[in-house]
Amino acid sequence: MSNELCPQTLQQAIEYFADEDTCHAFMVSMRWANGVTCPRCGCEESGKIKFIETRRIWRCNACKKQFSVKVGTIFEDSPLPMKSWLGAVWMIVNAKNGISSCEIARSLGVTQKTAWFMAHRIRLALQAGSFEKLKGQVEADETFIGGKASNMHKAEREKKIQGRGSVGKAVVLGLLERQDGKPSKVRAKVVKDTTSKTLQSEVRENVEAGSELFTDAWKSYRGLGVDYRHQFVDHAVAYVDGQVSTNGLENFWCLLKRTVKGTYVAVDAQHLFRYLDEQAYRYNNRKSNDAERFVKAVKSVSGKRLTHDDLIGNE
Repeated sequence: MSNELCPQTLQQAIEYFADEDTCHAFMVSMRWANGVTCPRCGCEESGKIKFIETRRIWRCNACKKQFSVKVGTIFEDSPLPMKSWLGAVWMIVNAKNGISSCEIARSLGVTQKTAWFMAHRIRLALQAGSFEKLKGQVEADETFIGGKASNMHKAEREKKIQGRGSVGKAVVLGLLERQDGKPSKVRAKVVKDTTSKTLQSEVRENVEAGSELFTDAWKSYRGLGVDYRHQFVDHAVAYVDGQVSTNGLENFWCLLKRTVKGTYVAVDAQHLFRYLDEQAYRYNNRKSNDAERFVKAVKSVSGKRLTHDDLIGNE
C-alpha cells in the first residue's frame, strides 16, 4: 500500500482500521509486498503456502507449521486485535511529546499494564538498527536524565543525589549529523559515564574518521583531534562560534526532557534506552507526515520480539 492510499489523519485511521479484515490485508501488504513468506522456515513457494481464510492464518507444507501475520513480529502471541495495535502505533509515532500508557489504555480500552507492554514493543520496532557511521559535520554532546533533588523526599535525596548535579542520574550521549538541505539525523545512547574512554569510544564507533566534530569544552573530548577535525565551543563564554555549536543536540535534549518529565513523569533507568529510540525516531522523521511515519514504523515490526519476561528482567 502506498502512503497516498494510507489514512492521512487519526480520524481516517480509526475509520479505516475499524474492520479486522482490512487490518489483516493492510499488514500483509506491509510485511509481504512480494508474496507471503513462512516466518518459520523461510519458504517462499506459493504452492506450499496455503491460506486458511476462515482463521486468517497460513499453513506451510514445507515445515508443516501454521502462522499468522503476527508471527515473527512485535505482535506475536498478543490476543489483542490488529486494530488496537495499529491504533497504538499511530498514536506513539505521531505524538510529538509522547503519549503515556494511561492515555493509550483509555483510548484503546485496555489496562494500563497492557498499554505499557504494547508501548515498549512498539519502541522496539522504532530502533534504527543502522551500522552506517555518521559523517560530514557531526555534533556530540551528553546530558543527564533523572529526578531533581528538590523534588525528592529528604531521605531519598540524601541517598541518591546531592544538589542538582549528575550524581545518581543516567548519562545519555547524543550524536547529530548535520545534512545540507535535509533534516539532521540524531542517535542517542545510554552510556555508563562521561570519561574520555567511554565518550571517545562511542564517538569513534559511530562517526566516520575525518569528519568535522563539534563538541563543548568538556575535557573528555580532548584527543579526538587525532581522528577528526575537532572544534569545540566553551559554553562559559559563548554557545555559538561560527558553525561550531551543539545547538542541534540541545534542541533534541529539550524535546527529550519535555517528553520524559511532562508525559512519562518517571522513567526506569533500565528502560530509558527504549524512550531514546522513540524520541529519536520521531525527531529523525519530523519532516514526514503522520501517514509516512506510521507506514515506516509498521514496516519495521518484523524480525523483532519482546516478551514480558524479557521486558521486566525475569529469567
